[in-house]
Amino acid sequence: MSETRTVHVSAPSRPYDVTVGVGLLPRVGAVCRDACGGDTAFVVTDSNVGPLYGDAVERSLAEAGYGTARFTFPAGEASKNPATLFSCLGAMADAGCTRDTTVVALGGGVTGDLAGLAAALYMRGCPVVQVPTSLLAMVDSSVGGKTAVDLPQGKNLVGAFWQPWAVVADVACLETVPGDLLLDSVGEVVKHGVLADPELFGEVTSSPVTARPLDLDRLAAVVARNVEIKRDVVDADERERGLRQTLNLGHTAGHAIEAASGFSLGHGSSVACGLAVVARGCAAEGLTDPAVADAIVAGIEACGLPVTCDASVDEVLALSRSDKKRHGDTVNLVVPVAVGRAEVVPMPFERYAAVVRRGMGG
Repeated sequence: MSETRTVHVSAPSRPYDVTVGVGLLPRVGAVCRDACGGDTAFVVTDSNVGPLYGDAVERSLAEAGYGTARFTFPAGEASKNPATLFSCLGAMADAGCTRDTTVVALGGGVTGDLAGLAAALYMRGCPVVQVPTSLLAMVDSSVGGKTAVDLPQGKNLVGAFWQPWAVVADVACLETVPGDLLLDSVGEVVKHGVLADPELFGEVTSSPVTARPLDLDRLAAVVARNVEIKRDVVDADERERGLRQTLNLGHTAGHAIEAASGFSLGHGSSVACGLAVVARGCAAEGLTDPAVADAIVAGIEACGLPVTCDASVDEVLALSRSDKKRHGDTVNLVVPVAVGRAEVVPMPFERYAAVVRRGMGG
């Protein structure tokens, strides 16, 4: 029998448990009952995930005594916008949701971000339980309470910190994730390894965790370790005043690379590429040991993730200027000091530009 792992998050605003294992969807209702109480649940999902798992989750909720309603939106990053958010909020009102209604975010990162923000806003806040179905959402976006939608000017510019009441990560859901999307998610796993755990970095770069048939027990262990890393950071710095900024390793350049691709390059692949750019650029600028940068780039390549992109240096820098992590004319760049350790280094945008230019070979 597969082991179920529980990681407790002690975020100052709300503590909660993250449960990781195989075959957990039938337990979602019981988890919601224990964590949230209430009589109604509102499932938010997308057009890909809903047909696969929506009925099973609603059945679990009904067995736990919940009346349910469901909102399904078109799958994809393009739906992560204010229009979809307000459609979701309107559907909650039409369904008669109250501030005691539990929002169940069933899907990947887009669903988790959008449903979490809807829960934060509806009647000034109602419970949300995250049920991530993608590797990226399991290891990253479902934990930590960041919720957001995009604007045309950039990603995640409208959002709130709203911790979940619980997270249920059923790694069996990963069996229905297409191979390219599963591989894309490994970008955040590599980032966590570079950030805090050389053993995790070695684990995921030495042999692919996405090889079919999937080793679900191995994936459950990898997911739980990633959650522990993020938990430790969130517990210490819930609202990203200091330490939590290290989780942005690879993201400032990565978000720009993602936007420059018209979001055709996945988030995890974009982060991996952003991390490679920053590692090379920091080595060239004397901020990182070249051997460390070489190890990071080699590890990313070993996973089958990109270390270069089609975007121009000027495009990446222009998009970096609108990144929400920029403060005035200063960028808090997360610099990989070693495999397993990173530091936040505030620098003028011009210095950041030099790092990116040298990291992209420009």
